[in-house]
Amino acid sequence: MKIESRNEELLRDAVSLIPQSSSTASLSSCNKLIRFEDISAAAFKIQCGVQKTPCMYSRLSKQYGMDIYLKKEFLQYTGSVKERGVLYLLTSLPQDQQRKGVIVTSDSNFSMAVAYHASELRIPVFVIMSTSTSPARVKMCREYGAMVISYGTTAKDSQVHARRLAQENGYLYLEEEDSAVYLSGLGTVGLEVYEQVPKLDAVIFPAGGHCGLLAGSAAALKHLNPHISVIGVESENFPVLQQSLKAGHPIEDQAYSNHHFYGDVSRLCFGSNSLQLTGKLVDKVVAVREEDILISMLRLLEYERATVDAEGAIGLAALVAGKLPELKGKRVAIVICSGNLELHLLQQCIARALTLDNRVCRFSLVLADCPGDISKLLEILAREEARVLDIKQERTFVTSELFTVEVTCTMETRDKIHTAQLRNALLERYPTAAWTER
Repeated sequence: MKIESRNEELLRDAVSLIPQSSSTASLSSCNKLIRFEDISAAAFKIQCGVQKTPCMYSRLSKQYGMDIYLKKEFLQYTGSVKERGVLYLLTSLPQDQQRKGVIVTSDSNFSMAVAYHASELRIPVFVIMSTSTSPARVKMCREYGAMVISYGTTAKDSQVHARRLAQENGYLYLEEEDSAVYLSGLGTVGLEVYEQVPKLDAVIFPAGGHCGLLAGSAAALKHLNPHISVIGVESENFPVLQQSLKAGHPIEDQAYSNHHFYGDVSRLCFGSNSLQLTGKLVDKVVAVREEDILISMLRLLEYERATVDAEGAIGLAALVAGKLPELKGKRVAIVICSGNLELHLLQQCIARALTLDNRVCRFSLVLADCPGDISKLLEILAREEARVLDIKQERTFVTSELFTVEVTCTMETRDKIHTAQLRNALLERYPTAAWTER
C-alpha cells in the first residue's frame, strides 16, 4: 500500500459515515471526520480513566534479531485495549442519554469495557448475554457494576432482545463499530507508543474481525512520522481484513468460528471507516497460523510472565512465523492488546503449545513384564535429563508376546534438539519404539 505524504488529507478522505440500524440509537453526532486533533483530544479526555500502559523492552529481542518493545495493553482494568475507545465514546454521549443508560450484548472485550466504564461514570448499563455464555464472564460483568440479563440460546437472540429493550426504554444500544469517536479513543495507543519508544521503525497491531485499533493508531503514527511502518496481523483461518481490502468493502458473508479461543479476532465488526483508513495508512497486513499464535502465547508467558489470549498474542505470532524478515535489526513495537483468556482454555493452550514447540513428546514400547526392564528404561530417561510427565502400562490388550507390557511415556524436554537426542538414545536401546508425531 502506497503511503502518501499529506496525512491530514488522507485522514479526511478516508472516513465516511456509517449507516445506523433502525433499532439502534443514532451516534451520527459522534461520527465526524477523524483527524489527528481528535486523537489528541481523546488522549486528554481519557487520561484519568485508563492506564498509560508500559511499552517495555523485551527479552525476546535476542531470539528474533530485533529490538522488540511490548505495549502491554492487557494491563488495562478489564484486560483489553477496547477501554480506550469505550471510555471516549461514553464521555462523548449527551447528558440526557447518559441518564437514560446504555445496553450492550455478547461477552466480548467491548461489552466488558462498556460494563466497567459506564458503571464508573454512573451511567446505567445493561448487558444481555445468551445462556451459553461462560459463567465467569457473567460474574465478571456483574462485578464491574452492570445489570446482566441472560436471554436466548444464541448471540442473535440476545441482540434482538437488547434492541427491543433499547427501543422500549430509551437506552442507547451500543455495538462495536468504527465511528470516529471510537477510533480516536483507540488511536491513543499510537500516540503513547510514539512517545514511549524513540526512533521507532515499525509497530505491529492485531487486525482480524475488528481493525479499529490498527486504523486509529495508524492515523496517529503516520501523522507523527510517515516513515514508521504500520503492520496488521490476522489469523489465516479468518483473513477478513485482507479479503475486505481486496474487495474494497467489508466482507459480511464469511463463516466465522464461535470458538472462544479466537475471541474478538473472528468477530466481523469493522466498517468502511476502518477499512478505508487501513487501506490508506497501513503498510502491510499478514496472516498467521493457529500454531504460531499458540507458540506466541507460550513465549509471552515464559519471557514476559504475560497471560494473554489469541488477540493479544497474534502480533508476536507474525515474528514467530517469520512473516516479517524485513524487520531484522530494526526497532519494533508490538501491541499486546488483550489478556482475557478463559481459565479452562489456558491449560489446553499451553499444553498444545509445548507440543508444537517440540518440548513435550510421547513414545511407546513393549517390555518384559518385570521390574528390571522398567528400571532400565527409567535410567535411560534420567541419563538423558528428560522429565517424565506421565507413564502408563498396558497389559490386557497387548498384542505381542505373552507376559509383556506396553509402556507409554509422555516426556518434557528442553527444546527440539533435546527431543531428538532422547529419541536417538531410545531407538538405540529399543529399535521397535514407536514415537508419536505431533
